[in-house]
Amino acid sequence: MPITMQNFALTWTDAAGKRRASTVAYDKPSAEHRKAELKAVGATDVAIVQIRPGELPQP
Repeated sequence: MPITMQNFALTWTDAAGKRRASTVAYDKPSAEHRKAELKAVGATDVAIVQIRPGELPQP
């Protein structure tokens, strides 16, 4: 059975109101951890989005 790698990225609005997007790919547990970190520093609208390898999310 083949293993399918899933990549995730994050999008959010920073404390200054600017939309941001991660430039790295995370696995699901790491993305959840990063989401919690972003919320802890005041980011809003934090979302985990599935991406393809080499793809970047749109902020």
